[in-house]
Amino acid sequence: MRVAVVYDWLTVYAGAERVLEQILRLYPEADLFSLIDFLPEDRRGFILNKNVRTSFLQRMPWVRKKYRNYLPLMPPAVERFDFSAYDLVISASHAVAKGARTAPGQLHLCYCFTPMRYAWDLQYQYLRESNLDRGVRGAAARMLLRYLRNWDRAGSARVDHFVTLSRYIAERIRNAYGREATVIYPPVDLDRFKVREKKEDFFLAASRMVPYKKMDLIAEAFSEMGLPLVVIGDGPDFEKVKRKARKNVVILGYQDDDVLRDRLERARGFVFAAEEDFGILPVEAQACGTPVIAFGRGGATETIVENQTGVFFQSQTVGGLTSGINEFLEKEDSFDPWIIRKNAERFNRDRFIAEFKQFVDSKVEAFLKNR
Repeated sequence: MRVAVVYDWLTVYAGAERVLEQILRLYPEADLFSLIDFLPEDRRGFILNKNVRTSFLQRMPWVRKKYRNYLPLMPPAVERFDFSAYDLVISASHAVAKGARTAPGQLHLCYCFTPMRYAWDLQYQYLRESNLDRGVRGAAARMLLRYLRNWDRAGSARVDHFVTLSRYIAERIRNAYGREATVIYPPVDLDRFKVREKKEDFFLAASRMVPYKKMDLIAEAFSEMGLPLVVIGDGPDFEKVKRKARKNVVILGYQDDDVLRDRLERARGFVFAAEEDFGILPVEAQACGTPVIAFGRGGATETIVENQTGVFFQSQTVGGLTSGINEFLEKEDSFDPWIIRKNAERFNRDRFIAEFKQFVDSKVEAFLKNR
């Protein structure tokens, strides 16, 4: 079959791009479409150094740094892609790629990372954190989000079958689109991580510093408790996190993968305060035999086994996290790094490849039979 893969935007290599990487390795002859492509030449290996077919947004002013400002133009941009030459279209989407237009006689499968967050259940949080929850600008923002939500719902009807990364997101897809989704957990490269049985006396938090990650909450809670914490990451909330940190909290800023991996292996515990769709970092921590203190909602509840590989706290407050840390300290001696590692192995890369290929093959077989 002639295969096209369509993605939202190519700017970095992070969690979602790891899924795209494995899809392209399964279908190396596929053509790749993306609204924009600003990957540097030395970081194109994960897309097999393909020539990417981009949209008109690629040529817009300041799009390299301000591409999110073009959100209102993204729906028409993805709709203008021509997929008429393909039998199978696979979209990998956290924004608009799922809205790719196909025709009868074509099969469209979507790996949906999430329904568009800012258009659905997190819209009020995004408006509040962007200071767009009042006034004329707020009214305009709400109108835009209403348009995006309506378009997103209509675009979801163009997908023949959904697959997603957690039961948590499958429920969101059901609520937003009225559609069922098969759960295939994303791939984690576990071979990169080694178990270190003897941990050192510090905790680790690592993430991009944006509001919903709650990195400032982690810094504040550890500052109050006086426990040693290392923080890795950068982003809009960096200064806010820094202001919450006392001497026991060391903020390293952005670090490369080797430094992050080293700290994950050495830390006595990894702290994760976000309500995340899946959350690769808690799995990578467990691959190092490092137990996790996590907020007890979202994908973390599917990757962490309570009291075996970590503990949960139940409110995104300083008091809630402090309670979780105290529970961890009480149970710390009972955590076995090799049991923790074994749990992480449920999410290995080979498992993803086998499950995703089986999913696609079964849908293609049924499609061809009915066609």
